[in-house]
Amino acid sequence: MAQDYMWYQGIPFPSEVYTPESIKAAQELVLKDEDIITVTYPKSGTNWMIEILCLIHSKGDPEWIRSVPIWDRSPWMETEGGFQTIKDRKEAPPLISSHLPIQLFPKSFFTSKAKVIYVIRNPKDVLVSGYYYSAGAKFLKNPQSLQQYYDWFIEGSVRFGSWFAHVQGWMSMRERENVLVLSYEELKKDTRSTVEKICQFLGKKLNPEELELVLENSSFQAMKKNTMSNFSLLSGDYVSPGFLVTRKGITGDWKNHFTVAQAEVFEKIFQEKMAGLPVELFLWD
Repeated sequence: MAQDYMWYQGIPFPSEVYTPESIKAAQELVLKDEDIITVTYPKSGTNWMIEILCLIHSKGDPEWIRSVPIWDRSPWMETEGGFQTIKDRKEAPPLISSHLPIQLFPKSFFTSKAKVIYVIRNPKDVLVSGYYYSAGAKFLKNPQSLQQYYDWFIEGSVRFGSWFAHVQGWMSMRERENVLVLSYEELKKDTRSTVEKICQFLGKKLNPEELELVLENSSFQAMKKNTMSNFSLLSGDYVSPGFLVTRKGITGDWKNHFTVAQAEVFEKIFQEKMAGLPVELFLWD
């Protein structure tokens, strides 16, 4: 059974992975103008976005994504190991990952030209995905049922706290030139156009053949087979046997899990908490 969460400024973090020192170090990280940071609330398509960015960098060549673990290609700034990798690297690609809410993000970002891609996803799907992830990850509190995880999620008593607060915070940055907000749903519905949008945001150009390679090598099927991307390299100290981060890769799976009552209560809470944001930002049913 995992230890209880470590709370830092009102946000819960898995105590086996994060420390107050590692989070504080991330806040003090000096970002470079060329840095490209994938930011998400957990289980929102993070690893898929990282894979796409890696392949855009390599112009579709899969050698890098098949030879280097995903957490080394785009290190997590709030973990001790990830922070050290970021500090030590010289000529490596400027890719960084983070689940940090806006108030804990590096202060340097707000005066830099570093680019953030913030990916959002239907929170009901995030909840279901988080439930299965928590059941297989030994460093997280393991829920006894979906209802228990549902209650934790609503309360914000899951890693990185409230989905609602996380999204509200980052959505306040959506008008900045160096922030691109994307949804998992639009990425799933039209991957090609979304990858082209990402390239435009980053000032990168891919020819048609390179774009096809990016799409092919970042597909769910390709990622599920890639040991450098599916988290199968993690030791048994962290995850249960057979654990893969690539579970289903679909939208709308919540419909197979929520009761009618759960869906109605969740929708009411969503409407209350997200009332200040335009509905067109949320591209899901």
